[in-house]
Amino acid sequence: MELFETKLAGLEQQIGKLSGGNQQKMISGRETSHAPGFMLVAQPVRGLDIAAIKKVHKTLLDLKEQGNAILLISAELSEVMNLSDRIAVLYEGEVTAEFENGTCTKEEIGLFMTGKRAGGTGK
Repeated sequence: MELFETKLAGLEQQIGKLSGGNQQKMISGRETSHAPGFMLVAQPVRGLDIAAIKKVHKTLLDLKEQGNAILLISAELSEVMNLSDRIAVLYEGEVTAEFENGTCTKEEIGLFMTGKRAGGTGK
């Protein structure tokens, strides 16, 4: 609650009665409060305010620095590029590219997102 500044009417309030953003903050706090070893996170900041987004991102980066593995699934390219060591791009359920972060531009990644294959000419 404190880490993600979740707004509650009281400690007895049910999570299901919170706003969507506050539910997301509670789940993020619960799931990152211990060293999980591995986390699968999909759209971890959808619906959160800017301050909460920064806290979630910092928490994920801290967990990564502690040696935890994180598989991030996100439609936000900037989020993927800011948090990832390796990036895999999927198009129609298939991997079109996989590379170390920093070795491709946003424009190249955008092409992979449209079906162009790394090292190839197209679909």
